[in-house]
Amino acid sequence: MAGHFSEFGLLPELVQGIEEMGWMLPTDIQFEAIPLILGGGDVLMAAETGSGKTGAFCLPVIQVVYETLTSQTSGGSKKETAEKTQKVKWEMSKFDREPAFAISEDGLLCQAREQRQWQGARSTYGVTQYGNYYYEVTVTDEGLCRIGYSTGTASFDVGTDAESFGFGGTGKKSNSKQFDTYGEPFGINDVIGCYLNLEFGSIKYTKNGKEYGKAFEISRALMNKSFFASVTLKNAELRFNFGATPFKYPPEKGGSTYVPLNQAENAVKSQRLSAPKKFTNISSPAAIIIEPSRELATQTHDQISLFKKYMPNPKLKNVLLVGGQNSRDQISALESGVDIVTGTPGKVEDFISSGKLKLEQVRFLIFDEVDGLLNQNQGGFLERMFNQCPKMSSDCKRLQLVVCSATLHNFDVKKLAQKIMHFPTWIDLKGQDSVPDTVHHVVCMVDPKVDTLWHFLKPKVQTDGIHRNDKTHPNDKTAECYSEAVKALKGEYVIKAIEEHKAEQGILFCRTKLDCDNLERYLKSKNKSELSCVCLHGDRNPRERTSNLQAFKEKQVKYLICTDVAARGIDVKGVPFVINVTLPDEKSNYVHRIGRVGRAERMGLALSLVAKNREKVWYHKCESRGRNCSNTNLVEKGGCSIWYNEIQCLADVEEHLGETISQVEPDMKVPLNEFDGKVIYGEKRKNKGGTYKYHLDELAPAVKELAQLEKKVQLSYLQFIKDWGSATG
Repeated sequence: MAGHFSEFGLLPELVQGIEEMGWMLPTDIQFEAIPLILGGGDVLMAAETGSGKTGAFCLPVIQVVYETLTSQTSGGSKKETAEKTQKVKWEMSKFDREPAFAISEDGLLCQAREQRQWQGARSTYGVTQYGNYYYEVTVTDEGLCRIGYSTGTASFDVGTDAESFGFGGTGKKSNSKQFDTYGEPFGINDVIGCYLNLEFGSIKYTKNGKEYGKAFEISRALMNKSFFASVTLKNAELRFNFGATPFKYPPEKGGSTYVPLNQAENAVKSQRLSAPKKFTNISSPAAIIIEPSRELATQTHDQISLFKKYMPNPKLKNVLLVGGQNSRDQISALESGVDIVTGTPGKVEDFISSGKLKLEQVRFLIFDEVDGLLNQNQGGFLERMFNQCPKMSSDCKRLQLVVCSATLHNFDVKKLAQKIMHFPTWIDLKGQDSVPDTVHHVVCMVDPKVDTLWHFLKPKVQTDGIHRNDKTHPNDKTAECYSEAVKALKGEYVIKAIEEHKAEQGILFCRTKLDCDNLERYLKSKNKSELSCVCLHGDRNPRERTSNLQAFKEKQVKYLICTDVAARGIDVKGVPFVINVTLPDEKSNYVHRIGRVGRAERMGLALSLVAKNREKVWYHKCESRGRNCSNTNLVEKGGCSIWYNEIQCLADVEEHLGETISQVEPDMKVPLNEFDGKVIYGEKRKNKGGTYKYHLDELAPAVKELAQLEKKVQLSYLQFIKDWGSATG
């Protein structure tokens, strides 16, 4: 059955590793993504947790990196190199361009999505000395552009120095920053003809075949230089035609004869198409995978090791760069040669800035769980990393990006993709978020104005300290008082839910690391084995995080308390319970959280505790990101706190899902009629689904009536055919 993976063109040894892992058929995301990545394209993908997303990008990356390694170490023949050098192919240069300037595989479609800065490029070849030449450009999207000719040493910003000449969409011509009215404005679907006369030293343009006359005279000092087709864009897109296909508006007949640039007999190769440096993988990986957490990075690294187990020589080397490991060992591993690096932003950036990790041969950048990375404010790091990587590898392959996200419809994800990705293909297998039918999810309102238990709990419960300067006595009845009350009640509600459902294992989600610590302290203070728990978040040292996760997986403890970010590294099958102690900041994370239960066809219960009143919470924008911060003022007053409205959060989640979530009372009893009342959370669902029998009984009369109607229709039709036959016979 592993042959299905081999149909992608994966190496037999790679397929053998897949087969040994028990993978029989590619998942939907693997089926979609593997061919696209192998084909050389940038890919944006969204799929559910547990969908095989890691394999979807790791398998093709391993194959391409291996093929790159073998081709670089063996090298091509001198004959092949000579043939490549001699071949003249007119296109826009993937070397002679600015970082944010994207060029399609055929070298003709150009795009720059940077909205603040101009981005430019030149053609792979230029012309010099005598001759008259022509090329066409079609504007394929709205935006700002300037098109023309420049020397090989001119600025990419066409028309802003003495050696470049441009015609812009505003109808202005420009040279040496001198912008003058010329012709007419142009935009999407317009075709601009660019004429270069090297007999008399002039440049002119046409729009949709309409000629505007001479735009520039070329100085005698520049006549001995080579001229290249040039363009600069700002959030725009256009397509070049150097003559390989018929021009829409062929160059004028009569007078000086203009020939297509690709027919130039005196083509001069761009000096930027220089010979690549000698290959070495010493501290220079071909692929870098960035994960938002140590746990997720470790899982991805381990999967790569399993996939490549049977790969032939030269053996691929993969290195893990996360905190909590011996730096000397990591440096030694890099210096002995590395092909694939998997790591977290902080550690990877440390190694790049110290020069221990070099980016000069990076062929792949993979940003996994990018929405999580952006929530960690790592967008600047991701952009810096992209800008430092060569946009073309030494074997003339374009830098490829693979970006994975819980959702592709996140504004920040889209914005990042526009900045750094090259005509990406979107694979969105999630579409509208929905809750699996193996998950029963409910909410419980926490109302301190009704439930006064907090009067007695408050002295015993340690909260986050956000109200240390506020009046919170029960008699005050202030917003701050009820906010503090919610914090005290929620821990007790967690215990109520655990005891009511006799929960054997579960994940408890808190909004902040401090909330996690406080809940752990409260549960342990009860000194009950049924409340055994561990904490998992970024402030715990790596060894503790590893041991805590392992203890939970092996069921040595019943509950794992964590934040959204930490949970991205958790892959535990069969967890029966999730409790959202606080609703997530992002509505899309709700499904991500409750999707931790109901896996492997096992039923799961997800309970969310929702405060009826606003709660004051930490929202650190300070430089320390909350470390040793005690500024309890609101953000608008220069502090690090906000008022959190969980009722609004719940409304956003329900709108996102298109459903109203059932509510339970503080006794935590779930209605028995749900799921036929026969569900044991954590066990496989019977009858192919809990409501299957209930719906079947309800629909039986309608199904019976439909069958009777179908019978009547068929008998009526047969009678019609019989009568018609008699009438025409």
